[in-house]
Amino acid sequence: MTPVRIAIIGAGQIGKHHLTQYQQIEGIEVAAICDIRADEGLRVASQFGIKDTYTDFRELLQRDDIVAVDVCLHNNYHAPVTIAALRAGKHVYCEKPMAGSYHDALAMYEAAGETGRMLHIQLGTLYTGETRAAKALIDDGKLGRIYHARSTGYRRRGRPYVDGYGTASFTRKAVASGGALYDMGVYHISQLLYLMGMPAPLRISGETYQELAMLPDRRELSQFDVEELGVGLVKLSGGITLDIIEAWAVHMDAFEGSSLLGSEGGIRLPQAKHGAALSYHFTSCDMDMDADIDLHAVNSRYKMLNEEAWAYESSEKHWAAVLQGIVPLMPTAKLALDTMLISEGIYQSSRLGREVTAEEIAAMSRSSAAPI
Repeated sequence: MTPVRIAIIGAGQIGKHHLTQYQQIEGIEVAAICDIRADEGLRVASQFGIKDTYTDFRELLQRDDIVAVDVCLHNNYHAPVTIAALRAGKHVYCEKPMAGSYHDALAMYEAAGETGRMLHIQLGTLYTGETRAAKALIDDGKLGRIYHARSTGYRRRGRPYVDGYGTASFTRKAVASGGALYDMGVYHISQLLYLMGMPAPLRISGETYQELAMLPDRRELSQFDVEELGVGLVKLSGGITLDIIEAWAVHMDAFEGSSLLGSEGGIRLPQAKHGAALSYHFTSCDMDMDADIDLHAVNSRYKMLNEEAWAYESSEKHWAAVLQGIVPLMPTAKLALDTMLISEGIYQSSRLGREVTAEEIAAMSRSSAAPI
């Protein structure tokens, strides 16, 4: 079968990660890579065996043989490049967060609808074993009516660049628009929205903080002007609530993992990198039960019994399977859009000092898209 030809736009850390994933997938050919740094584009092309390189993404988009592009740029470049690619007839896979503002994310979502092209957003937590197991319990009615969820994300002192990891681009509104909520919160919030059946956000209240000390030289070089901690309360359709705490840096030991509460049972998801199990809590025979789920056994059985299991192992594998017509696309664009609404709602609520509605968020949101 002729492989599906795709291209990467952005040869940085994220672009290289995506390329590593594509190397494990049959039926996909990365035919070109684009980066404004010609030398880095050539180096990455040589490393991954990519034939063609570009410094202008518009030139790349003129190629008829490329079916889809993978946008691996900083947040405020997502919308203009994605929209240009969609209008050029390409399907688009874009890194998280969807954009730098809800305004821009909505423009991306609408452009996909108008052009009839597919738009996929990188939401890696949707493909984990704990998400699959939690969804199986929910779909089987084991939680009953879900009425509340808690989204948690934790780093003790893990602010990009100022604490030693990543680049200063993560810490500047001019490039990233947001901090911990856009960098990490997108994973946890979208995961819970997915598990709850995608209830619509209605009203949001929140606050953001930047309180912890930084090394003076790193503070000056980074121009750090985004949040290191974001908290919020979201009222969703169906009488559901969601509370959020997302920390790049906080004087506290590890948070418990995200959780969902239902009328018949509850689930606690593992906190990333802290080794906790997925746990299921319920009452039987008038006795309260707490069960840990053997995710290794769950994942092994799933892979053995499902020929298409590989298509849900990662965001890149899912995209590859979708492009090849093997599985339908998960609703990642809508999940990412609603997550953007919630995150920007927290920013707006913090700025205004009051709760904001979904309609207000949309009306107040402004483009943060960088010129291209």
